[in-house]
Amino acid sequence: MRLPKLFTHHPFFIRLLHWEYWSFTAVYGWIYPLFALLCVRAGGKFFFTAANPTIKNGGFLMEPKQEIYPLLPKEFYPAFFYVPVQTAFEKIEADLLQHQFRFPLIAKPVIGMQGKAVKKINNKEELQHYASVCTVDFMVQELSPYTKEVGVFYYRIPDETNGHITGIVAKEPMTVVGDGVSSLYELILEVPRYILQVDALKQMYGKDILQVLKKGEVKILAPYGNHARGSKFLDWTAKADAIFAANMDAVCKQIDGFYYGRLDIMYNDWDDLRQGKNFHIIELNGAGSDPTHMYDPSHSLFFAWKEIIRHWFILWRISKKNHANGHRYMTLKEGAAMFKSNTAHVQKLDALALKL
Repeated sequence: MRLPKLFTHHPFFIRLLHWEYWSFTAVYGWIYPLFALLCVRAGGKFFFTAANPTIKNGGFLMEPKQEIYPLLPKEFYPAFFYVPVQTAFEKIEADLLQHQFRFPLIAKPVIGMQGKAVKKINNKEELQHYASVCTVDFMVQELSPYTKEVGVFYYRIPDETNGHITGIVAKEPMTVVGDGVSSLYELILEVPRYILQVDALKQMYGKDILQVLKKGEVKILAPYGNHARGSKFLDWTAKADAIFAANMDAVCKQIDGFYYGRLDIMYNDWDDLRQGKNFHIIELNGAGSDPTHMYDPSHSLFFAWKEIIRHWFILWRISKKNHANGHRYMTLKEGAAMFKSNTAHVQKLDALALKL
């Protein structure tokens, strides 16, 4: 039976009927006692910080990107430079010249969260505005020439030779096709997933949201492969064949101290990526990574719980091994300070996003 639009296109019912839009607490709260039990087994400490010894906090929270990118071979990520908060714009202009950057560029906080305050910068005026309102350290990065995005979840047990791929997620950005009659706003309201982003899209497009696209004209509404910003996630884990796994393993072994997490990768051709060439790693996420292939709309909440728990136990095994090799766990007091800092930082990012 087909539900009426009252249910399929109302934000409350869209969220209620699709677990992928539920809050972190609503999804994780039921199974968090298992995570607490693993912490107890670690002597009452946060074990996960030992998972990736070269990344601050193991990559769970508050890890700065300008410290992570240098761990990667240079050919695997777009060039960037770091901008401390309140840097004079003259210094930023000098850095643009020194790095020979050309617009468009990407500006993003060095400590990010769900794509908050990430912005495509088309000219010097937009960069100056970003710098003038930014209340956190940020980075200016070249725009990757690749147009498609996947997330690849990887792990390797310390002292073992080969790593493993546990998930691949394809990221399908919000896209509309014009009919020559409907406004951009009307096209957005036809797709339940996009309705949840309508306020952000109004802010992004301003009066242009009333423009009418030509018939057949394709428009990507937001160039960010982020679930919280409207992208549809599709489970491509079945594509992780032996060739793909071997080449991703070869890349990850070049990242010092990286044993567990998700690589967000831009590419153009799947066969090239499968062969380990012609791609950029735009984000390396550590111990705090979700197995984001679980957000495929075809998966149930029970599937998501199974995947989360499976990855927690992998994280535990890796952390325990690294701990035995001399890497410390985070104390509960240190963990409480980390969570407090993260909460304050997220509030800053939310406030910043409203100004951009």
